[in-house]
Amino acid sequence: MIKILCIGKLKESYLNELIKDYEKRIKKYYDINIIEVKDEISLEKEKEHLIKQISPKDFVITLEIEGKMKTSEEFAELLEKTFITHPNITFIIGSSLGLHEEIKKRSNLALSFGLLTYPHGLFRGILLEQIYRAFKINNHETYHK
Repeated sequence: MIKILCIGKLKESYLNELIKDYEKRIKKYYDINIIEVKDEISLEKEKEHLIKQISPKDFVITLEIEGKMKTSEEFAELLEKTFITHPNITFIIGSSLGLHEEIKKRSNLALSFGLLTYPHGLFRGILLEQIYRAFKINNHETYHK
C-alpha cells in the first residue's frame, strides 16, 4: 500500500478534484491511502500524530527540500524495487513548520522535488502525479514523455 501522510486538510475544491482524480488513477495499480493529520502549532505535536500512522515495516519517504532529487525514471525504479522488500511505502509531507527531527530520523529516504516551495495542497497533486507516472513507466504504458 502507498500511504501519504499530510498535515492539514485541503479546503480548495479544485485541489480536491485533482487529488481524487490521481487517487483513482493510481488505484488501478496499487492501493493508496491519503491520511490527513491535524495541523498543529508545534512540530512536537505534529510528530505525535504522524508517528501513529507509521508501521515499523513501512518504507518512509519524507519530502524535504534538502533531500535527494530523482528523475521520474529513477523514482519509478525506486518504487518498483521498494515494493519487493516492503509492504508499504509511506510518504510524509510536512507542514509549513517542516518536519520534526525524529520523523526525519525514521525516514528511509529524504526526497526533494526541487528547491522551490509549493503550496501543500498543490504539492500533494504533484506527488500523486509522479506516483501515477511511475506506475505508467514501470508498466511500459504510454504517458511519460
